[in-house]
Amino acid sequence: MKASGSTEIQRFQMGDRVVHSSKPEWGVGIVSTSSMEDHEGVPCQRLVIRFDRAGRKTVSTAFAKIEPAGDRVGTVPEKESNLAQSQGQANPILKASVREVQQIMTTIPEAARDPFASPGQRLKATLSLYRFTDSGGPLIDWAVMQSGLSDPLTKFTRHELEDFFGYFEKILWKHLGKMVREARDVPAAELVQIRDSAPLAGQQALQRLHRSR
Repeated sequence: MKASGSTEIQRFQMGDRVVHSSKPEWGVGIVSTSSMEDHEGVPCQRLVIRFDRAGRKTVSTAFAKIEPAGDRVGTVPEKESNLAQSQGQANPILKASVREVQQIMTTIPEAARDPFASPGQRLKATLSLYRFTDSGGPLIDWAVMQSGLSDPLTKFTRHELEDFFGYFEKILWKHLGKMVREARDVPAAELVQIRDSAPLAGQQALQRLHRSR
């Protein structure tokens, strides 16, 4: 990646192995197609990537933090397991108190709270969290993201994860209301784009929020 301020960008090509640094739970992806485009006069790439655990995604490097996967090999659980072993007890959740564990599992991810991101970016990141649900693979993916554990079921029962997710949903709902208020000055066209790119559950949450006002 070139230094900040340069007009050159990291150029990814078909077949490159990459990761989305803000969504490690997606795992390693393979670039299927790439094309150049501009975002507010800054060159970027539009990429179609097939991730280990998230499937096919279309992203723009103007927003998504896509990086080369480097020498990382194997499936996502294998990589995370190796990382956890190398860190030993580094993951704070392994030594956290009951209250601390609940705080870790119900905190809104940094991307949706980042004060250096624009209101539109925070709103988009918040809506993206509605891709998770309280059952099946999406629940485990959410637990991986929150806990940093490659296999959350080694520490929690599924019922415990469901309970944590229930609390998380309530906090997410309040956070969404705050993000919508902060995005009042975002151009209408950008808001429409953010809404339309959100998961269906996120779009429905926006509708409920507007009806409640």
